[in-house]
Amino acid sequence: MRKRWVVLGALTLAAGALFVLNTSLLSRPEGELTLLSHRGVHHDYHRENLDNETCTAERIYAPTHAFIENTLPSMQAAFDAGADMVEIDIHPTTDGEFAVFHDWTVDCRTEGAGVTRELTMAYLRTLDLGYGYTADGGQTFPLRGQGVGLMPTLREVLEAFPERRFLINFKSRETDEADRLLAYLQAMPSANLERLSYYGAEPAMRMRELLPNARTTGRRQLMDCAKSYMLTGWFGRVADVCRNSIVFVPANYGWVVWGWPNRFIDRMRAANTEVILVAPLRRGERPGVGGIDDAETFAAIPNDWRGGVATDRIEIIGPLAAERRAP
Repeated sequence: MRKRWVVLGALTLAAGALFVLNTSLLSRPEGELTLLSHRGVHHDYHRENLDNETCTAERIYAPTHAFIENTLPSMQAAFDAGADMVEIDIHPTTDGEFAVFHDWTVDCRTEGAGVTRELTMAYLRTLDLGYGYTADGGQTFPLRGQGVGLMPTLREVLEAFPERRFLINFKSRETDEADRLLAYLQAMPSANLERLSYYGAEPAMRMRELLPNARTTGRRQLMDCAKSYMLTGWFGRVADVCRNSIVFVPANYGWVVWGWPNRFIDRMRAANTEVILVAPLRRGERPGVGGIDDAETFAAIPNDWRGGVATDRIEIIGPLAAERRAP
């Protein structure tokens, strides 16, 4: 009987320690909710039977605006709608630039052809970025003719928005692309490296080596961080793989994270890491970084959330976030 009481007492003490170490009742992060806009204001699309070869421009919803993703006007519109950071996609070009464009090839969205990184910026500049968009199976192309010459260089983006934050998405797996990008940025007075974060596979990890204090992230890093934190985060330890990073958490799975939400945010901020909510993860789905894109999903986020929120529909979520921030 005495042994049973000793075991029960030990378990009670352990449970109490876990509660004290991880309760959010004793923590309240400073600041406000922040917004990460994916590709700026752009046209969302149907995701049924989506794979890496799908031309998403051919399955957009009926347009409600004329902005085209990854262009200066779309970025400006995103910031105007309340974005604190915009995610952009980059490709090196054969004439020494970095083009801001999502797709591996230009065949889907434009009238051109070829692998994006195997083309010159001079050629890319001639293309119509709105050429391939259709919401009715090709009967009409509402953006055709409106995207001629709109593909920007990374230099133009950073010069157009000198005080704004960007998440730069490497589209390749070529490690040395990070070295090329860093040399490109260091030669640019307006780059302001402290406002830039990086996402991707091998190039992002190489950037982590080149700029140890820059925030970098990617699928593999996110998985390694999650595994490490679930093992040791209960007593506040933040592993190196989680430091100087961006951690994306599905909106419906935060409850499994030690110290969620406030203590976790505090721990990550102390490690120079941002915590950003992404779309709820449904059973059977592959973990991803899809956005929180509708009023109902956004409403489920607690009013006192002080981390980030990723969205593909900043024109919807931005005004809703502004209402929360209003005194």
